[in-house]
Amino acid sequence: MIKPTQFTPSGCCGRVNRRVFLADCGMGFTGVVLGAMLQRDGILRASSAEVWTLPDGKPHFTPKAKSVIWLFMQGGVSHLDTFDPKPALNKYAGKAIGETPYKDVLDSPLVKKNVRESDVGSLKLRSKIFPMQVGYRKFGQSGIELTDWWPHLGNCIDDIALIRSVWTSDNDHTAQLQFHTGRHIFDGFFPSIGSWVHYGLGSLNDNLPQFVVLGEQNGPCCGGPGATGASYLGPEHSGVQLEVDPDNPLPYAFPGPGVYQEEQQRTFEFLKQLNQFATVRYPDDPAMRARIKSYELAFRMQTAIPEVFRFSEESEATRRLYGLDREETKSFGQRCLTARRLVERGVRFVQVYHGGGSATLWDAHAELQKNHSKMSTQVDQPIAGLLRDLKQRGLLEQTLVVWGTEFGRSPGVEGTKEGRDHHPFGFSVWMAGGGIKGGVAHGATDELGFHAVEHRHYVTDIHATVLQQLGLDASKLEVPGQKRLQIDFGKPIYDIIA
Repeated sequence: MIKPTQFTPSGCCGRVNRRVFLADCGMGFTGVVLGAMLQRDGILRASSAEVWTLPDGKPHFTPKAKSVIWLFMQGGVSHLDTFDPKPALNKYAGKAIGETPYKDVLDSPLVKKNVRESDVGSLKLRSKIFPMQVGYRKFGQSGIELTDWWPHLGNCIDDIALIRSVWTSDNDHTAQLQFHTGRHIFDGFFPSIGSWVHYGLGSLNDNLPQFVVLGEQNGPCCGGPGATGASYLGPEHSGVQLEVDPDNPLPYAFPGPGVYQEEQQRTFEFLKQLNQFATVRYPDDPAMRARIKSYELAFRMQTAIPEVFRFSEESEATRRLYGLDREETKSFGQRCLTARRLVERGVRFVQVYHGGGSATLWDAHAELQKNHSKMSTQVDQPIAGLLRDLKQRGLLEQTLVVWGTEFGRSPGVEGTKEGRDHHPFGFSVWMAGGGIKGGVAHGATDELGFHAVEHRHYVTDIHATVLQQLGLDASKLEVPGQKRLQIDFGKPIYDIIA
């Protein structure tokens, strides 16, 4: 064992610098875990008032939720053909927007502010009203209207709060980055919502990552890793990607055939000693800290993660609930079931993607009916199964489920391709569980679904609501030297909070 005195700087008369001593003791294999546990229990605190300290892992006030499952549909789901049906589209189908009572919507200040001047012309070319591509009806005791593409979720509507008045300002797929960080890509990269949760609350299970990402993310053109990145919070707060593969969930973490666990343990002990040398020499290097923590977490995960993916432990009824018995729902059903098994084991934030890769995006510039019918079928049953499963296990009360997408889609048709274009001015998001009211439709877009007009919410209001339910005050998660704008914080949507 390497003793602290071995690192005593010359001229210290045998004494160890407090900073060096804490770095030495706090960054080893057991030290990282112990330090996090002590901090979480309120034992480890800074001794000097002028020294800024990390969050202590405790909520700022009594939380209503412990974990978040964040379901994100990549490409831009049409709110008009899913969660915000608009019969006026059928009434005015084929007419230019200028020939309807809503002729001024294209000239609104919101369009001029949020769409590049070069794109306004294209928007006007797509002003011919495109009718709804599916029927709709009322669901549940609340009688909230959804389209026929979501029948399974429709039967869960009394547990859901629909927010039909969300807006953003990015008209391209980098809106995915904005949805998760609250900032336009031209502003640079900022911490994602999952990273803020990880940073503020820390761990409930030291053998598992506290921010897990499931499913394929789209590349840099859509914001890429920035949607799960931690930016200035430090890389240790970024999301950890897991493969939903029961046979090999951690291909990068296993040492390979022929290496016994005892042998690997000795290797890690040796690396720990080398890491201690490095962290004492560079105590303020966040990349170094993150790298060491990731190696040590990967070692612990080798036992914990495979157990998460043992779907054979689930009953046949549960596997059917998630659609694991059907080819079209199996893939996303496995991700949703994995999300439940992760939060059940103490993971704070699970970000689940659907629509990764250009061939599977919800980005229906053409043939929207074909695209959305297929994509909705893939996710409707698994998501409804997730809500039902959480509820029957008593987990929905402490798990906040959020469904989102980067933007909506336009009321106007795109050329002659029977598709809809990107649309950031008004679209739908929903939440369930974790102290959220059920059977609620909050906010509204106009009759064409063009603008959010009632109880308008920028995307950071979604973030603020998530943090509120977890017992976190975003204003108390400040980082020295990183000034945040007022819009970065958002405002909790109290109307949907029980």
